[in-house]
This record gives sequence, C-alpha cells and structure tokens, in this order.
Amino acid sequence: MEIALVTGSAGLVGAASARFFASQGLQIVGIDNDMRQYFFGRDASTNWAREKLQSDLKGYRHHAVDIRDLQGLEQVFSEYGKDIKVILHTAAQPSHDWAAKEPITDFTVNANGTLNLLELTRKHCPEAVFIYTSTNKVYGDTPNSLPLIELEKRWEIAQDHKFFKFGIDESMSIDQTKHSLFGASKAAADILVQEYGRYFGMKTGIFRGGCLTGPGHSGAMLHGFLAYLMKCAISGQHYTIFGYKGKQVRDNIHCYDLANCFYHFYRAPRVAEVYNIGGSRFSNCSMIEAIELCQVITGRKMSYSYTDDNRIGDHIWWISDVNKFNQHYPNWSYKYDLKAILQEIHDELLARGQTQAAA
Repeated sequence: MEIALVTGSAGLVGAASARFFASQGLQIVGIDNDMRQYFFGRDASTNWAREKLQSDLKGYRHHAVDIRDLQGLEQVFSEYGKDIKVILHTAAQPSHDWAAKEPITDFTVNANGTLNLLELTRKHCPEAVFIYTSTNKVYGDTPNSLPLIELEKRWEIAQDHKFFKFGIDESMSIDQTKHSLFGASKAAADILVQEYGRYFGMKTGIFRGGCLTGPGHSGAMLHGFLAYLMKCAISGQHYTIFGYKGKQVRDNIHCYDLANCFYHFYRAPRVAEVYNIGGSRFSNCSMIEAIELCQVITGRKMSYSYTDDNRIGDHIWWISDVNKFNQHYPNWSYKYDLKAILQEIHDELLARGQTQAAA
C-alpha cells in the first residue's frame, strides 16, 4: 500500500493535494484538527472540506491530531509505518497579522510542528518523500528594496533588473530583513526541512509559495486574499485595502497546479531542494486589478476603502520565478490563469451557499 500522509488535509492546499494524489492511486491519510477556525473564526472552519474528503475519497482516513502533539502524531506514524511514501506537510498558522497576537502559538505550530513531523518521518519511514509548503515570506521585506516603478494600477520592477522577465528567484537572501513573526516561524521550519535533507540524506522539497489559492479556500480577512476578496464581491461585504495605494502585486497559483508540482517532485525527488513557486508572470495582479476583475465576474460594484497602514512585512511586488522547478520538471505546466481562478472561486462560493448577495 502506498500512503500519502497529508497534514492540514482539510485546508486549501492539503485538500487539493489529497485529491490529486488519490487520483494517482495513493491512499490518503489526513491530519487536520481545524485550527483554521481557531485562527480566523467560525466562517473559516474547514470542517466542510473534511466532510467532503471523507465523502469523495474512497479509503480516506482522517486523524484530528494537532501537529504540536508529538505523542498523537507518533500513534499515526506507528500505525502506517513504511507504507507512508510521501508526507505532504501543508498544515500551518498562515497569517503574518495573526502571528503577532499569539507568537508562541504561531511558532510552535509552524516550527515545532514541522520538527515533529520530520523526526517521525526519519524514525518510521525514512525513505518517504517529505514535501513542505513554505512561503515567500521567508524573504521578509527584502523584495521591497527592489527598484520599483509606480504605474497606473500596479507597482512594477524596473525593466533592466534581472528579475523583470521571470520574477524573483531563489538567490534572494532570507537574512537581514523584517520577516514578520509568521515569516520567522516559517523560515525556521524551511531551514529544518533543508537540514533534515542534507544532514540525514532525506528526500525533502521546500516550496516557497506566493499566493496559494483556489475554490477550496475558506477565505478570511487575515488570510486567503482572492477567496476573501471574491466573498466580499458577491456578498457586498466591505473590503479594506492596506497600504501601497492598492497597487501591490501578488502572483497567484491554483492549488491544483501546486499539487501537481508536489506530485512531480514525489515521482523524481531530490534532497533539500528549494523552489520559489507561484503564478509567475503567467498569473499575477495588483489589488486594484483583482478588484476590477471581481467586479466584472460578479457584475457588482464592490464596497471597499483604503488605509495607508500597510501590513508589517508585506510585499509591494512579488512575482515568483518558477524556472528552476520547470528546468527540473519540464513536463509540469499551469492549468489555471488568474481569470479562471477567480471564476472558479466565484462559482464554488455560490454553490456552497456560503455567501449571499447583499440586498
């Protein structure tokens, strides 16, 4: 039996990965205790996604274990042992705003939880592939020192800069920068996953994501940019833009495309490999551009306002250079561009009845 062990299995990336790997014939074991509800409130609960996985995936087994609970995780790893062929570690506290409220919770979930999983992988299934969903926030606010130019609807990097054509590559330093506490906890985990690869020879892959998105996102004000934006666009709920004139740029990758990246790595793993991964030049937008597209898709004018107070450690311009991953895995390609992503989020929100248009 080939088992894919997925942490955060009811979250956006976890659920997409569970479905993708199940479609390739692996049995899925999920670990998720719905901490997203604790982080962001009842509307952000992932229970609906867990129930859907249990309904849709034959043989899916779920464990409501906190990844900080070493003893609870030990029982899971002991049960499946070397049948575990890949660990897809997507569980996290994902918001740099929220992390400042409870730094200890943030760090123990993101860093200690990752250490628990790495050590149990080394103990029970050392030949398994370990895939970690990291973040571009490990680079802190270093991207904000790039030579940026203000255009009508977005910030853009100078055309003569090496990052202009493809985006930011893995050569950017993660040192001497303001990360946010979230970025610091994720950087600690990122380095741990690299170290277990280099020190113990384990097959580990680190994916430093831009904006990870898709219809399975339980969007909240502090996390889930496109999903929360579309929720506001449909419902008429007010949306606040934080800083940078609303021209800050994000690249956006659909969770299906990211899960496909994971599968390519699983099929031909490497040791302690780091990839920037996101929508690249293929799928990116500024806040203003995203609002405009949401209004086109919904046919409704959004209610939004602007405040000059930007989020601490936020990026003014981020586009991922995915060339390294594409060179290693040339058969991988995108399925979803920005418009397709937002249309799918819109359709899923209406289908779930999660949000109702304001009168």
